Amino acid sequence: MNKKVTLSIDAKTYENFQKYCEENAVMLSKKIEIWINDFLNEKKGGVKK
Repeated sequence: MNKKVTLSIDAKTYENFQKYCEENAVMLSKKIEIWINDFLNEKKGGVKK
């Protein structure tokens, strides 16, 4: 199940990353999900998907 979230990100940073994602066929939401999971798994007792 997916959850919609609202984030506040610097506009220029978002624009640059959005452009990167478009040019490299990367889904922004999936990339953020992967980063969150990696972060949690690095912590002791990390949460697994």
